[in-house]
Amino acid sequence: MSRPTHNQRTAAGRGVSFSSSPVLEVRLPVWRSRLVLFFLFGAFFALMVRALFLQGMNTEFLQKQGATRYARTIELPATRGKITDRNGQVLASSIPVKAVSAFPEDVVDAPKEKLLELARLLEMSEAELRKKLDSDRQFVYLKRQVEQDVADKVLALNIPGVETRKEYKRFYPEGEVMAHVVGFTNVEDKGQEGIELASEKSLAGKTGSRRVIKDRLGRIVEDIESIREPHDGKDLKLSVDSKIQYIAYTHLKEAIEKHKAKAGGAIVLDVHTGEVLALVNLPTYNPNDRAVLTGAQLRNRVMTDTFEPGSTMKPFTVALALDTKRVTPDTVFQTAPGAMTIGTATIHDAHKQGALTVAQVIQKSSNIGTAKMALQMPPQEMWEMFTSIGLGQQPKFGFPGAVAGRMRSYKTWRPIEQATMSYGHGLSVSLIQIARAYMIFARNGDTIPLTFQQSNEIQLGTRIISEKTAAQVREMLETVTLPGGTAPQARIPGYRVGGKTGTAHKVEDGRYVNKYLVDFVGFAPVSNPRVIVAVMIDEPTVGGHFAGPVAGPVFAAIMQNVLRSLNVVPDSSVMNIIPDDGVPESL
Repeated sequence: MSRPTHNQRTAAGRGVSFSSSPVLEVRLPVWRSRLVLFFLFGAFFALMVRALFLQGMNTEFLQKQGATRYARTIELPATRGKITDRNGQVLASSIPVKAVSAFPEDVVDAPKEKLLELARLLEMSEAELRKKLDSDRQFVYLKRQVEQDVADKVLALNIPGVETRKEYKRFYPEGEVMAHVVGFTNVEDKGQEGIELASEKSLAGKTGSRRVIKDRLGRIVEDIESIREPHDGKDLKLSVDSKIQYIAYTHLKEAIEKHKAKAGGAIVLDVHTGEVLALVNLPTYNPNDRAVLTGAQLRNRVMTDTFEPGSTMKPFTVALALDTKRVTPDTVFQTAPGAMTIGTATIHDAHKQGALTVAQVIQKSSNIGTAKMALQMPPQEMWEMFTSIGLGQQPKFGFPGAVAGRMRSYKTWRPIEQATMSYGHGLSVSLIQIARAYMIFARNGDTIPLTFQQSNEIQLGTRIISEKTAAQVREMLETVTLPGGTAPQARIPGYRVGGKTGTAHKVEDGRYVNKYLVDFVGFAPVSNPRVIVAVMIDEPTVGGHFAGPVAGPVFAAIMQNVLRSLNVVPDSSVMNIIPDDGVPESL
């Protein structure tokens, strides 16, 4: 059988030979082919015109499209200002670290093994990493404040779209000792507590920015433009002395451990300038490691905790009575039989004292003697006295969280309330408030604002009481630390010391409970006061609950070392002190 010829081949699937196909036999008109050719040339010409337009005359569109894919705006971090103590010791500084970031659209196709290694380096699970990358945002942070060696290992993976950015991490060399003074910053390098928060505006720098072109590996290949130059923050020098801060911290910690107390606080003030030389709270925390923090650790008790000051208020009542000429230091008040009824309430002294002079009322800490003086005066006068020294007033030294305390208007005082307020019950203060209030005795009758920034200028104060009254009360406060007073434990070899104890029941749910808070506020040297030290111990459970034996020794230890640190000339020839238990104060 012979093979079919070319002309005999059939159309696929139809069995019709090409030679006999009616379609192939139809000839197309010439104009049709020319029309198709015309349209082809027209389309080609239009494409050429469009290309010339985009490439030569209007390049913005293509540039914009390219920029959206490879151009990036990156931040130029600014260094936060350093914080130093009054002697230049660094308390807070910024150290360079890295932030690991990513462009999710570029990372999505990365090998799985590289993503697993990335998660391991960043100390997160694969699921956590995937969650961060599964974002519709153009840019995400994977982890902030990464150490340089870890950042180098991340870059060595060569994952497209993963990059590192320079940033800063705050470091606090003094650790827990300075925690409540300096505070700390968050991951964004913004102040959250203490001076870091109070001086945020001056410490924080202003970040800059610039536009760059990066390749798919995140490497900068071209610098387009600088948008804004970064400006570093200003350095800040505090009034605090690191050495004095450590002294206060050490002795307060020893006292809390000795008496198994719940908490405590201490503050040291410069009488001449109003500078805060030290501020300590316990419990405290390490600002360099805040993985586990409690509210008790964060509380700046010196600033934010209020309490009934107890007998530390008696000198102010006595000063007012002396200043208004209602009494003299030798005026006698009968305190026997150790109890006094006012209306339906009765107040007591810790011991029956009998007849006491005004000076002895302070030395023995008599509630009855103080109450009798107070009831000689209009409530308004006492209220004006207390407010003039800053009680019940919002502190104005710019420290975050500082509280005003509580003191009701004199218009609502009943006689029993006036009596109890005279010896520190029925009102509340913070430790820094009561410490500042003692300025009027240490400064010959006037007071000045407190400051946390170094100030070498001797400030002019606001007169509260006369110089004579201030001198008289100073002498009375010195007797408190002498044999027969409530705090002979507060004496210091070589220096004359004045101060007052305060012991008060704590108030919980509006009721007094069988828990105590003790404080001691004093100054030295009495002949020319230079330093005020205030100490507070919350809920001592071992070794008694009176301020003399609990807070007095802490005050003495701090004051003694502070005076020596400041090279204050001794004003007493008495170098050896015989321990004395003293007289328990009245509650």
